[in-house]
Amino acid sequence: MSYVQNTERDRKEMLETIGISSFAALLDPVSPELRVQGGLKLEEPMSEAEVVEHLGSLAGKNRPASARISFLGGGIYDRYIPAPVRYVLSRSEFYTSYTPYQAEVSQGTLQAIYEYQTLISRLTAMDSANASMYDASTALAESIIMACAIKRRGRVLVPSALSPRVRAVLDSYVPGKSIQLEDLPWGEDGTLDLETVERKLAEDAAAVVLAQPNYLGLIERAGEVSELAHAQGALLIALVDPVSLAVLAPPGEYDADIAVGEGQSLGIPQSFGGPLLGFMATKNQYIRKCPGRLVSATRDIEGKRGYVMTLQTREQHIRREKATSNICTNQALCALAAAVYLCTLGEDGFREVARQSLEKSHTLYRMLSGIPGCSLPFGENFFSEFVLRVSVPARRFLDRAKREGILAGISLGQDFPSLGEGALLVAVTEKRDRAELELYRDVAAAAGGGK
Repeated sequence: MSYVQNTERDRKEMLETIGISSFAALLDPVSPELRVQGGLKLEEPMSEAEVVEHLGSLAGKNRPASARISFLGGGIYDRYIPAPVRYVLSRSEFYTSYTPYQAEVSQGTLQAIYEYQTLISRLTAMDSANASMYDASTALAESIIMACAIKRRGRVLVPSALSPRVRAVLDSYVPGKSIQLEDLPWGEDGTLDLETVERKLAEDAAAVVLAQPNYLGLIERAGEVSELAHAQGALLIALVDPVSLAVLAPPGEYDADIAVGEGQSLGIPQSFGGPLLGFMATKNQYIRKCPGRLVSATRDIEGKRGYVMTLQTREQHIRREKATSNICTNQALCALAAAVYLCTLGEDGFREVARQSLEKSHTLYRMLSGIPGCSLPFGENFFSEFVLRVSVPARRFLDRAKREGILAGISLGQDFPSLGEGALLVAVTEKRDRAELELYRDVAAAAGGGK
């Protein structure tokens, strides 16, 4: 039975209206070899029980990252998610709600977003945070557009040590805005060359993007970059790892103007393709240029505390020419996950996650440092991931490690040829234990040592 309830008369009238004699004539532009001739060759129908068994067998062939020992990073991390996060997200009043247009019936959703904004503001030490973005890449792209609008300039300096996927999104955004992106090279230690930063800032840049830590895992001299930017009248945009902020100075402390990042580490599982969570925070003086929406707390005429959408600068709410962005939805469910995650851990628990990530990554670094055929080109100035260089092509090493149940990192040679074909990015989170670090060491000794 067709689910499109058109009668033969309906179809005939539509064909006549567009000047076509038959449905087959609509397919003329499609090459004959691409058309299905006759009926589809389908297998015999199955019962419900058989379908469930068949789909289960197909699903059983998957090998998700969560089922392996994962040292993958580059923006998406394998972290432990406390049970309360999944419990709260599974409540129907949250996972079925789309967006809080009517404040009087959306108080729970609005409060959740407000709490999320408050937590992000505290985490980044910034004045205000908006009600989330799609992911880190779009958050950074929107912050660049925002900075150019504030400064009325069209040049932005971007570090070369940036995720290639983030950079691809930036490149897709800026042509329509006539914005020019200029790369900032890294020096011998893998961090920004400050002399180049100072020289390029003298050419009327709107902003400098600081990745902290950068894509190679290294900790930048944030305070010095901030001073250089502001001395030339440019804004500082900080692209930060939220977990690192438990042990590193937050953007507000080194006077960043806009802070953005990826919130997947805050209670959101690794998933192929998402969903992700972009966060954005800024100084109050720039809040009206911030894309998306803001939720604020207020009191009603009876003095009861309530929540409302205060700023809505997206094109769906105001005149298109006045809108800051056409990003039309916030990641409310993912933002809720981040808020529940942070509240569940508390400040001490969150610091412990960061501390363990820091210490375990440096433990693995020291284990690898004495292995023949393995080199660590940038030293120990990193938070929780670092560059490892092996004496064989990285792809061969990764395949060897995968056979041992290890996802050993991300190959860097294709995106960063100067690092060599044996370079890979290794991330260590609080989930990795001593036995797993030792197994990685043993695989590196066998494969990375060329044996």
